[in-house]
Amino acid sequence: MPAPNPAPGAPAARAQGALRDRHGRVATDLRVSLTDRCNLRCTYCMPEAGLPWLPKPTLLTDEEVARLVRIAVEDLGVREVRFTGGEPLLRPGLVDIVRAAAALAPRPEISLTTNAIGLDRLAGALVDAGLDRVNVSLDTLRADTFKELAKRDRLEATLRGIEGAAAAGLAPVKINTVLMRGVNDGEAPALLRFALEHGYELRFIEQMPLDAAGVWRRDEMVTAAEILDALRAEFDLEPDPAHRGSAPAETWLVDGGPAKVGVIGSVTRPFCGDCDRTRLTADGQVRNCLFARGETDLRGLLREGASDAEVAERWREAMWGKLPGHGIDDPSFLQPARPMSAIGG
Repeated sequence: MPAPNPAPGAPAARAQGALRDRHGRVATDLRVSLTDRCNLRCTYCMPEAGLPWLPKPTLLTDEEVARLVRIAVEDLGVREVRFTGGEPLLRPGLVDIVRAAAALAPRPEISLTTNAIGLDRLAGALVDAGLDRVNVSLDTLRADTFKELAKRDRLEATLRGIEGAAAAGLAPVKINTVLMRGVNDGEAPALLRFALEHGYELRFIEQMPLDAAGVWRRDEMVTAAEILDALRAEFDLEPDPAHRGSAPAETWLVDGGPAKVGVIGSVTRPFCGDCDRTRLTADGQVRNCLFARGETDLRGLLREGASDAEVAERWREAMWGKLPGHGIDDPSFLQPARPMSAIGG
């Protein structure tokens, strides 16, 4: 990590417009959760019975989402906007929200993280509205394992959604996979073959301590090293010569390229020093880190009549206090009160 900026420069740094923190990082990638609801119950995210959903009056309206995205892009230097959930396809105003973001100047890159259920029906409208790409969660190619992980028998619906996204022009579709020990950890090579055959980009993600039940254990997690070992048993992997930048995934060329596979080692290979993300929850709270214990309320400001400048300054203050790292390896680490479904991917 770069050395922290000296205290006397703090006010000046915050006033420069961008979402800077005291460790020299600048947030240019905004993740916006549009809902905490989901039509799956993946065990690493939420319990089978679901969770108490956020009350509707606390959720940002479509207009409030659009305004905050506009402030982020026009006043705070955000260049990428990703809409997440829960499951963002459940948000009735999704197409209009995407269209509003695409109309901004400068136009941000716009993406969506989804389980793809129903995406085959909505992909065309989203492309027309301005969506640039999608990341789809797919943890298995086996119907029985899908049902065990997600507590719903929806594998075919997810696969149709992925195919629909590619057909609508959202290629290359990115696939995100979490491996669970004793459940789907033997499927890494099969998932990579599937991605290669269809022209999808596969990324494996280490399971993170963001489950609602709080039962995550590091010694039970399938690590990045284990994932790579499993892939190397069937494929030749070479480090990608392209510079990683602030991207969370380390990538490897598969069998000489050009196809690649990525591994996001959030726990064992943290990339906090290059993090460029700021997060907005469905109820209008800024989180300066996925694992942050605190939040900053922007919804209240909007509803109290605050100006764009006041909202932007509050957002800058929230990001200025970002810690140098997530601290998962620290004995004092505490899992965030919100599970993944209520934070956004």
